[in-house]
Amino acid sequence: MDRLEQQMRFLLEADKEKFIGRQTYLSDGVRKENDAEHAWHLALMVILLSEYANQPIDVLKTVTMVLIHDVVEIDAGDTYAYDTAGQATAREREERAADRLFGLLPEEQGKKLRALWEEFEARETPEAKFARTMDNLQPLMLNGATDGKAWVEHNVKLSQVMKRNQRSREGSERLWQMMWDSIIQPNVEKGRLVDDRSSQTDEL
Repeated sequence: MDRLEQQMRFLLEADKEKFIGRQTYLSDGVRKENDAEHAWHLALMVILLSEYANQPIDVLKTVTMVLIHDVVEIDAGDTYAYDTAGQATAREREERAADRLFGLLPEEQGKKLRALWEEFEARETPEAKFARTMDNLQPLMLNGATDGKAWVEHNVKLSQVMKRNQRSREGSERLWQMMWDSIIQPNVEKGRLVDDRSSQTDEL
């Protein structure tokens, strides 16, 4: 198989992201998004919101990172953010998927994308930190648009959202504050997120 055939095989395989359903509703609240829609939305967010990153970032690198960050779910499936049992096995499933999927590409391209995927997972570089903040902001934004529909369905607690977002400010202090003020806190007040804070808990 020559280089172009390998690339086309990967691209056709990547189309399967469109079949991987997520738990977040689209903004009209009628159906849930799929992985490909999620990745496209993140890429657009990086382009438009990169000015709010805590540190300067390579935008193209970050866009590439968010476009491929969930490709492993073609094999591993989507693991809901608040599925504790699923999260316990997610890394192992995703590692196997990464081996197969990035292995479809010409060697140097496969290694490059695999390295970007690992960088996203490690969340150590400015690009990875910002990409992860976008990955957290996007479902929050859609939950805000749908009056917390998915949160209500899954009886999601504030403590779960805060744990999920405990490092979101590392990518952007400004965007984290916006998430808290305009999305999280209003949904707590409306009862869409279960308020399980203790009196000693400082939400920020």
